[in-house]
Amino acid sequence: MNSEFNQGCDVAQIRFRYFQYCIIFSLLWAQPSAAEWYTDEQEKMGTRVEVQLWSENPVASEELLAAAMAEFDRIEALMSTYIASSEMSRVNAHAFEAPQKVSPELFSLLQDALQMSALTGGAFDITFDSVGELYDFRSGIRPTAADIAEQLDKINYRLVELNEIDSTVSFAVSGVRINLGGIAKGYAVERVIGLLADSGIKNALATAGGDTRLLGDRHGAPWIVGIRDPNDKDAVFTRLALENEAISTSGDYERFFIEDGKRYHHILRPTDGKPVEGVRSVSVIGPDATMTDGLSTSVFIMGPEAGLAMIAKLPDYEAVIITDDELFYSEGLNPG
Repeated sequence: MNSEFNQGCDVAQIRFRYFQYCIIFSLLWAQPSAAEWYTDEQEKMGTRVEVQLWSENPVASEELLAAAMAEFDRIEALMSTYIASSEMSRVNAHAFEAPQKVSPELFSLLQDALQMSALTGGAFDITFDSVGELYDFRSGIRPTAADIAEQLDKINYRLVELNEIDSTVSFAVSGVRINLGGIAKGYAVERVIGLLADSGIKNALATAGGDTRLLGDRHGAPWIVGIRDPNDKDAVFTRLALENEAISTSGDYERFFIEDGKRYHHILRPTDGKPVEGVRSVSVIGPDATMTDGLSTSVFIMGPEAGLAMIAKLPDYEAVIITDDELFYSEGLNPG
């Protein structure tokens, strides 16, 4: 009887220990994995886009990265002038014939763009594409002086008429074209970071070409962002330590060709439809990537003196300007 009892106790103990091990193993299995950086890079919006985020959940991280890339695609499908089915293409094709109703999102960004035009005295002008479409930087083609003269009077942001009640866009004259290339990538990275923040992410980065939006810090340290040397794609001109900010850089090295020793690039003066000369790169830092994107283009066109004077009037925004032979900082960044 005792032997049977002892044998039964042994079995019970084995089963109890097995049960304990199962519980311990289950608890260990249920523990979240160590936090790490999750990254994705793809070609979108005519450039390289990248998203980084810090998370403890691998499955959720991959889902968020996919959602971020889908957001880039969605914005491109809405605003690209290279996609025939986009709202922007429809506006360009028909806004002179009749007012074109657009989505609240596109209407709001067009309002922001026209406000940027007013702020910069017309240096930022989404109607630049009325002449800009005549350039083909990949093929090294530029318009003649006669071609530019024929279209130049179409570059005027005041020719774009917005009806807030009906959410429509119309053009005052025939031949006007608009392009949000000077603001859309900044808007896109701002949207992506908003999506990640709404999902509980505290530390992240979203980049599209020269536009970067940072969420928080780099998990305990500042993000170190380099400004490219305009003369060397592999060299960094200067570095900035940033947290929870946006930085946008406009450079004459992004889309250009050389003809007879002269550089023709994509940042055009609205006054004459020709590439800006003398300025090589402008970086603007601030809390909103849509603003920094538009401001970097504007300051590039305005030049150091007028550009820095404008930046000085905008709280929380700073700028770095590289010209052919000089480096300029706004007051808040000036190393002395």
